[in-house]
Amino acid sequence: MTDFASYGPWAVIAGGSEGVGAEFAQQLAAEGINLVLVARRPEPLEATAEAARALGVEVRTVPTDLTDPAAVAALTAATADVEVGLLIYNAGANTHGRAFTRGELPGFQQVIDLNITAMLALVQHYAVPMRERGRGGILLVGSLAGYVGTSTEAIYGGVKAFGRIFAEGLWAELREHGVDVLELVLGVTRTPAMERAGLDFDVPGMHVSDPADVAREGLAALPHGPVHVISGNEALVERRGSTDRARLVAGTEKVMRLLVPPH
Repeated sequence: MTDFASYGPWAVIAGGSEGVGAEFAQQLAAEGINLVLVARRPEPLEATAEAARALGVEVRTVPTDLTDPAAVAALTAATADVEVGLLIYNAGANTHGRAFTRGELPGFQQVIDLNITAMLALVQHYAVPMRERGRGGILLVGSLAGYVGTSTEAIYGGVKAFGRIFAEGLWAELREHGVDVLELVLGVTRTPAMERAGLDFDVPGMHVSDPADVAREGLAALPHGPVHVISGNEALVERRGSTDRARLVAGTEKVMRLLVPPH
């Protein structure tokens, strides 16, 4: 069982308003960890905060879009007077799922800013004092999309591949300094965001995870980095390690078109 108290009294959850992020908040609050929740939409953010406060912890909210250049400064200012011992970066949606030649560069840049630029800024801000204290935890939520490219996931898959490699390198750097690092690789998960994206959860043979189970498994795996694939997706990751990339990409493309039907 993960000893959350060993990380410190406060956790920051970026993308902490609904779905897996809200489950992280609920489960950490049940362990007595104070929370700073960050999300773009204020209404579900406040609802999640109130549910966590009902469990007896202190909760701060920062309603901001992490693609906004001012967002990182707003969050770090909101935590300047507390010791953050756990950072969960769950803000990483595919906000511009388009074929590259049919999309817009500013839209793709937002995907990069959310999944790489803001993530790196927050990880460095909180990881440096964790290293100095000799304790802490960093959990980065990844995706199976980072294992293979498809026509509408070229940018998103690329940033998720970056996230996994970055997590592995950060784990190698910090493991001797008492800081746990984990990339938590999600597959299809029944979240409000995926529902809004129009995913078909009933594709035959598709494994669909529950947000509460994902959060529970991820928190349990946090001390055992650098990468943990959510249960039920292991065989898919094995297949995506194939060296026959043309066959892999073509096959994955067919599945993606079933999962997210063209609009």
